[in-house]
Amino acid sequence: MRILGINAIFHDPAAAVIVDGEIVAAAEEERFSRRKHGKRPVPFSAWELPEQSARWCLDRAGIRPEELDAVGYSYDPKLVDHSLDGLDPGSEETRTDYAFRAPAFLAAALPGLDPTKVRFVRHHLAHAASAALAAPFGDSAVLVADGRGESHSYLAGEYRDGKFVELASQRLPHSLGLMYEDLTEHLGFARSSDEYKVMALASYGTPRFLDRFRELVYSTGDGGFRTEPVDWDSFAPAVVGGEFRRDHADLAATVQRRLEDVLLESISWLHGQTGKRDLTLAGGIALNCVANTRLHAEGPFERIWVQPAAGDAGTALGAALQLAAEFGERATPMRAAGLGREWTDQELETILRTAKVAYTRSDDVAADVARALAADQVVAWFQGRAEFGPRALGHRSLLAHPGRAENLERLNDVKGREQFRPLAPMVLADRAAEIFGRGPLPSPYMLFIHDVAPEWRARIPAVTHVDGTARVQTVDPADSPVVARMLAEFDRFTGLPVVVNTSLNTAGRPMVDSPRDALECFGSAPIDLLAIGSFLVRRA
Repeated sequence: MRILGINAIFHDPAAAVIVDGEIVAAAEEERFSRRKHGKRPVPFSAWELPEQSARWCLDRAGIRPEELDAVGYSYDPKLVDHSLDGLDPGSEETRTDYAFRAPAFLAAALPGLDPTKVRFVRHHLAHAASAALAAPFGDSAVLVADGRGESHSYLAGEYRDGKFVELASQRLPHSLGLMYEDLTEHLGFARSSDEYKVMALASYGTPRFLDRFRELVYSTGDGGFRTEPVDWDSFAPAVVGGEFRRDHADLAATVQRRLEDVLLESISWLHGQTGKRDLTLAGGIALNCVANTRLHAEGPFERIWVQPAAGDAGTALGAALQLAAEFGERATPMRAAGLGREWTDQELETILRTAKVAYTRSDDVAADVARALAADQVVAWFQGRAEFGPRALGHRSLLAHPGRAENLERLNDVKGREQFRPLAPMVLADRAAEIFGRGPLPSPYMLFIHDVAPEWRARIPAVTHVDGTARVQTVDPADSPVVARMLAEFDRFTGLPVVVNTSLNTAGRPMVDSPRDALECFGSAPIDLLAIGSFLVRRA
């Protein structure tokens, strides 16, 4: 079976292709259009067809549109409850009309595609499939939580022999994701995209409003929950101009803790219903790595696996996986998040020559970069296939020395980020346990937080957050040999098997994807060295 998956509703449009159960390619439209989250700069638009990413995925798989057996579209307009119109800035009527017309739009964008091959897949079912059917183990319990789907905000169930069994769902307007979005907007950030900033801010506060929030956000004992309307101003005034007070951090900490509490109660209920040892997570809330770690540490499941593209982009993959399962094909587990574009050294050299950029070819790019990092240089790292999802995992990364405390402020300045936001460590998998605790190891997708061992906090201050934690990415030489060698060389030079790893982009821009993107970022930001394939471009 040759199946294309599409997400083109809400935000983060994306495409994915599965061939005979193998995940061949997946990419977000923002990496091609260079529009963050794939949206045009107009008032909320609930439609953005991933034309470029879909064409690339098909090209990567060597498939023509007419050869597709099915197309999964991760939204089912037949399930929309129009009484919910006005719940968010999008128009239900307009969104639904667009979704119904999606088969024709796709056929126009991909000449040769038979529009009758397009099948609607429920939004939260696509999320669930993206996790449970891509996980490295068999059938599992699965929980999906986000802002909203067609008429729901949450889905819990299990996969039995590759088939989904629903056990609980939560209808709108009750939504943990929309509650978190409301707080995000109240704190002066962009809703539906800046929730991770609230999670970072929460580390600076204490949950002193928790008693009041227990009456506003609570579980119902049957796998569901309630989120009552919140008068945010009664806790702290809306943030204007980025001026935060202690009340704002305390409010963020309170909502973060209450979110964790309700999720913990939900998975405990789900475990009681399924008896499964494994839990898989997807939906935007599954990108909340602080909550994920608490679920791992205090929940009843032995193992938790989170889809690396847990946000809406991942529903493109999930829609394709779900259709494959319905056709009787069990997908091969997702082995890595590097499912996007890549360039050969020959292609890279041609691009560098065309751009008239001075460069040198490295005989050992890993060692040369490790040496530059040891000398406290900031390095743009462009290697292999681009990541699918929001995390830079050693393919499109910005690297720095973790032992220099000032590198936190330095990189936040380079990227144009708020100074309260932390940076993440990349660490050799076989060294992680001596430095990081509490969270699950290995942690290859940077989706959990870990306590930094007290004796290491002063040694790697640039990646130790204010609460003594770090969002860790472990690197296995078998999966990422060049990155692992760079880390080993940096350890040899400095005695630290850890490197700062953040996404290769600047504020408001999607993560770098192509060589041109990399050159533009390098040319516009104070980065000392660009390591692109086997080539080094140095700051003049």
